[in-house]
Parts: sequence; structure tokens; C-alpha cells
Amino acid sequence: MPADFGRTSVADRLLGVLDAFTADRPALSLSDIARRAGLPLATAHRLVARLVAWGALERDADGCYHIGLRLLEVASLAPRGLALRETAMPYLEDLYEATHENVHLAVRDGLDAVYVERISARSAVRVLSRVGARWPLHATAVGLVLLAYGDRALQETVCSGQLRAFTPHTVTDPAVLRRVLAEVRRCGCAVSDRQITEDAISLAAPVRGAGGDVVAAVSVVVDVEDARVPALTATVQVAAGGISRALGWSPGKDRSSRRSIAAP
Repeated sequence: MPADFGRTSVADRLLGVLDAFTADRPALSLSDIARRAGLPLATAHRLVARLVAWGALERDADGCYHIGLRLLEVASLAPRGLALRETAMPYLEDLYEATHENVHLAVRDGLDAVYVERISARSAVRVLSRVGARWPLHATAVGLVLLAYGDRALQETVCSGQLRAFTPHTVTDPAVLRRVLAEVRRCGCAVSDRQITEDAISLAAPVRGAGGDVVAAVSVVVDVEDARVPALTATVQVAAGGISRALGWSPGKDRSSRRSIAAP
């Protein structure tokens, strides 16, 4: 039993059970859940039963548990989730039709960019992203946009922390990252050149809410050899502008070009 088990609330334990599931482990046995959540087997059994009854977990024929559809139902109520996706989808589809490349929509959650929508083509360059995936802000084009238009405290937190390298091209020098963010604000777009995989470049632009704050970022990911990168940057900016206008933004309504309402 963990040393702090007695001080952990029921809510914390329930969340720990849900947190045991990951993209690479979407199906877990009861013993797996207990071990990964740091719970006694009997406690895990009781909590899992509650979550199954509510619909947060489902049990398959082999006795393994999966995340249940009730959580999807609840998640759809998030204003930065389904509502944003529904507003953005016509513009994301237009961007896809114009490029036939991987198209992404992402929001910020803490120090990560979280992908809330993705459209991809079989012939497009491979990407590691998926809906719901998280990546550090400093390494992706959508993340750089969300970071560049975040507040100074956010930028200093990221720059003073560990900047993880995914490839030899990932920016891990805080001084270089600060210059990159300044350039993003200057030109209104971000380019992540081989920072996640060595065969891809992503280009992103900010999506603004009704008050002018940056609430999301839209991007396209292309092969590193693609000669259309400059033209695609303008195409992504057009798509981001369309989503922004659909959300109620117009240039005259901007409160600030630097603020973001994404979650701290």
C-alpha cells in the first residue's frame, strides 16, 4: 500500500484508475489497473465497479476494461472540444482539400498542445499525432503558436524547464526558443522543421476567439522535401482566419495579440 494511500480521497483514486489507461495500454485487466494506479486489488475492484456502473469503463468478453462511451459523452460538452471542432471542421476540410496533407487542430492544456481534430490522407507523410494526443509546446508548430501567444509567465515556465529533444533538430536552447516565439508573433505563423520526426515539417497559424485571444492553432504537416512550404503557410493562415471569424473574431475586436484563454 502506498505511504499516502490513507490520505488520498475517493475522487483521487477514481481519477487514478482512469489515468491508468494510456494510448499504448487502452485495455487493462483488474490487476493491471490496481498496479498502475497504486491501489490494493480490493479497492481497485470496488472503484472499477463504480466506474462500470456509471459508464466510464466498459468490460469486454475477455474480462479486460476499456474507457467507456459515457466519458466521450461528457467530453463532448467541453467548449474547447466538440464545439470548437464543429465550428472549425468546414475550414479544416477545405484546408485538407487544398493540400491533401495531414491537417490538425489543437488547443493548449497546461504545458502541452492537445490535438482535438485531425484529418489525414493515406499518401501524406506519416505523423505521430492522434486526437487526444499531447505534445510539448516547444516542439510542434501548433504548440509554438499557442506558446508564442500565451502570457509571459507561460513562456518563462517552458523556457526555464526541460526542453525535450525528439530529433537532432528539436529546439532545446531557451534563447533560441525565445527568438522562435518572437518570430511567430511577428509573422503570425510557426514552422516546426523536423522537430518531431525527421521526415516532416509542420506549419501552423493562430485561431482567435471572439475577443481576439488565441484559443487554438491549426496546422498542416508535409514531407520535408515539399517545395510548397511558403505557399502552404499562407493557406494555413487563411484557414485559421476563417475559423476565427466563425468564432466571432474580427480584427477590430482584438483585446490583445499576446493573450490566450487556454487553460493554465
